[in-house]
Amino acid sequence: MSTRTMNSPSPEGQEQLDALRQAVGKVLDKKRRLGQYAVTWQDGKPVVQGEDAPGADDDAR
Repeated sequence: MSTRTMNSPSPEGQEQLDALRQAVGKVLDKKRRLGQYAVTWQDGKPVVQGEDAPGADDDAR
């Protein structure tokens, strides 16, 4: 039986996690460069970021 905890993935799982993080980072960077908004997760809630984000110009009214 494995002694791994829920907080430490297997080496294969860590490789997969690293690949996913790298892919997401590339997509978020591309969206930023194109001026597109992105939805991320922060403090247990979804956060919409970017100049063209829905509701971004609500304060201007």
